[in-house]
Amino acid sequence: MGLGWQELLIVLIIVALIFGTKKLRGIGSDLGGAVKGFKESVSSDSSDDQTADTNAHSEQHSDSDDKKE
Repeated sequence: MGLGWQELLIVLIIVALIFGTKKLRGIGSDLGGAVKGFKESVSSDSSDDQTADTNAHSEQHSDSDDKKE
């Protein structure tokens, strides 16, 4: 079976009455900030990995150039 839109609306109204709209707004903004921070850290980790790979690759080339001299 599943919940229809009427049941979900009733649940949302009850939750709003229990917690209050200010607290729900605060929870929503905190959750949004957490998701944003997570996405930024994931994208920064992948860019750090790419930078590390590039640096390692350039160090390998400079080591082989030193051996030739």
